[in-house]
Formats: sequence, structure tokens, C-alpha cells
Amino acid sequence: MEITHNPTLLWFVAGYGIIMVILGIYYSKKVSNSEDFILAGKGLGTIVLTGTLLATWTGSGSVSGGETSMAYSYGIIPALMMMIPTLVGIGILYLIAPKIREFGKYTVSGILEAKYGSTARIIASVIIILAFVGIVSYQMKGIGFILNLTTGMSVGMGTIIGTILIIFLATIGGLKSVAPTDALSAFLAIAALFITLPTIFVIAGGWNEVTANVPAEHLTATSTLSNVQLLGFLLPSLFLLLGDQNMYQRLASSKGDKSSKRAQIGWLIGMVLISPAISFIAFASSSMFPDIAPGMALMATTVVMPTIVGGVLLAAATAFIVTTGNSYLLSAATNVTYDIVNKLIKRDATDKQLLYITKIFIVILGALSYVLISFFPTVLSVQMYAYTVYGAGLTPALLAVFFWERVNAVGGISSMIAGVITTLIWEIVLAKPFELNSVIVALPVAVLVLIVVTMMTTDKASK
Repeated sequence: MEITHNPTLLWFVAGYGIIMVILGIYYSKKVSNSEDFILAGKGLGTIVLTGTLLATWTGSGSVSGGETSMAYSYGIIPALMMMIPTLVGIGILYLIAPKIREFGKYTVSGILEAKYGSTARIIASVIIILAFVGIVSYQMKGIGFILNLTTGMSVGMGTIIGTILIIFLATIGGLKSVAPTDALSAFLAIAALFITLPTIFVIAGGWNEVTANVPAEHLTATSTLSNVQLLGFLLPSLFLLLGDQNMYQRLASSKGDKSSKRAQIGWLIGMVLISPAISFIAFASSSMFPDIAPGMALMATTVVMPTIVGGVLLAAATAFIVTTGNSYLLSAATNVTYDIVNKLIKRDATDKQLLYITKIFIVILGALSYVLISFFPTVLSVQMYAYTVYGAGLTPALLAVFFWERVNAVGGISSMIAGVITTLIWEIVLAKPFELNSVIVALPVAVLVLIVVTMMTTDKASK
């Protein structure tokens, strides 16, 4: 089956976009200082916090990378496995959320500085910017896919439009405006996915017809992947989530520990609903559209469903993509402003000046994100790169802050440097040998360096 462009679906996407802009402008008027812009005034209740956690984590990485691309390229079981790291990560964050709130920092870099010193803060900021620019970049391409699907516009031109939309919405109101629109997006998406799931299988001819039209290996546990290759797809999301500054900022933005805990339970339940639904829809799509880009799998189903169902699903996909792009762009700009500019260049900046600088860097980093996406062939490839830069570069050192009192500055900083350098060498210099994602090498290196260097330098200090 070939994709037939359906311009009518664009009305649903446009309608959603207009609502987002209106809400963004409305909430932007409530921003009076940096805490409002970055942490929503620490006033997020359970429902809004649940929604923003769901929407931020389930962006283009899920609807055009992650579960979607895995289901299309490797089959249903590997796609369903993509949910496991998320559930494990949410469980661990549930345990350390009170400690995150105690730090009261705007950024993860601030937490690392408290344990490892100012050098760690600068290095962490660079790592976060490298990773988050990558994550934002494939959100922009996700919008390009949607506009190509509905209008026939080139993915490249659609990506430019996505870039402008994401930058605009991130700039006008920060987390104060992003969080409520996130919540609306998340609940819209859950409803859309559960209308779409049975509908697409009816259109595809049922389970037996779908399985008859996909390669036989797509019905096995690992498809054409070795166990190590599969692990290379699962670990990056776990270690990104465990140290994700976006999630830390949201947990720090709650009204209190009770709201935070309830929201995390809601987040976990939401992911149990969302992730398998995306996987099964994309799997059905692989039967119907065998020759499309894997990242298009979920969105392609919208053109064969009743227009209202397809339109709502496409609006929901847009919602996930835009809100995730907004959030990561805002978070990266926060690092530049508070961890680099404010610490090294303009130490006497007022709160108003810092807010203005943050908005400027939202635009600059948004432009860099657009440039970066052209260097990666698929959404899944840039997703794995970005997740590993962050997960190997930051997460071991960050988790040690909470779980290992003995860890010291030399060990933490060495681990961060080792994780990033190993990732960049494996991905760029060596061009990913053996078709293994860099996490398989970079994460063990980062953990080993953290432990060995800490033990060696602690012993020397004690002597």
C-alpha cells in the first residue's frame, strides 16, 4: 500500500497548533521571574505534573524513533521491550525524587557542582547541551514527517517549519506555559492511541493478516539483532531517564513530595498504556506500508483511518513532538545561561537579564538543532547518540551523588569525560563498529572509571 497525502488532516494539526500558541501566550503573562520560567514557580499539581512528565518523555523519540522504529524495523517483541527501561527508570526516580527536591537546583549541573565542584558543573553543562540539541533536532524532523504526510511538502521544508514552531513555543513562556499544554497533549494522545489501536488492526485485516505480511524474524524475540545489539537499544533510554535534567526540573517543580509521588505513579501507568499502543500500531503499519521510512510508521496509519480518527492521532503525535522539543530546548538553554554565562561571563546579571539571555539561547540552540539533524540518516540513530552522550557522560556520576557517599570530585569528573569521549569516538571516529550502539562500550567505561579513579584517589588522600 502506498501513502496518499491527505491535506484534510492538516486542519487537525493546525487546530492543535493554534490552541498551543493561545495557551502559551496566556500562561506567558504569568511569568514574572526565572523560577516561574524554569520551574513553573514550584506550583505544579498532580494532574499537570503527570501530564508534563508523560508528554516530555514520549516525544518524537517514541512516535518516530524508539518503539515506532523498532516495531517497524525489528518486530513487535523488541518494540515492547523498549518500555522496560522506562518503567525501571521511573521506579528509581520515585525513590530519589525527595532528594532531587532538596537540592533545589535549576539544573543537573548544579547538583553535580555541589558534590564535585565548579569544574564538574561546566563539563556537565557541555554534555547536556550536546545531548539535548540532538534530542530537539529529531523533534523538528518529526514535524517534517507530519507535514510531508499531510501536504506532500518535503520533509526538509517541514523540518524548518517545525524548528520555528518549537523555538517560538519554548521562548514565550518557559515551563510555566509548557507544563499545562503538556498535560493537555498527554491526555489527548492517550485517548487518540486507544481509538487508533483497534481501528488500525481492523483496517489491516486483523492480527493474522498483519503477521502474515511481515518478515518471519519480526515475530521472534530479537529479530535480526543479537542480544548485545538489542541491549544497545535498551540501555540508552534507561540511563538518559535516570539523569534527565528535564525530569529532575519537573520533579523539582511540584507543589510538594505528595504531588510528586502521585504524579510519578500516574506517569508509570500512562507509559504502560502509551508505549505498547505505539508499538502495536507501528507493527500493523509495517504490514501495510513495507517501503516507508521507519520513522513514518505510526503517522502513516493516519491516512488510511477515518479522517477524524486519523486527525486526532496526528494532532496527538504533533503534541508529543512539540512539547518534548520545547522542554529539551528550554532545559539546554537554562544550562547555557546559569551554568556558563552566569558563572563565567556575567556573574552580576539580574534575574531579568538572565531570563532574557535564556530566551536568546533558546533561539541559538534551536538553530543548532536544525543543523545537527542533517548529519544522521534516521531518527533512531540520532536518538541513540543523544541518549548515550547523556547517559554515559552524566548519569553514573549523578547517581553516585545519591547512592555512593565515598565518590569524590576526581572520580566523578573523570567518569563524565570518559563517557562522552568514548561515545564520540565510537559513533563518529570509528563509525559504530559491529553495528553496536556506543552505550555498550561507553557506559561500562564511565562506570569503571568512576569506581577505579575514586578508589585510587581516596586511598591516596587517606595516606
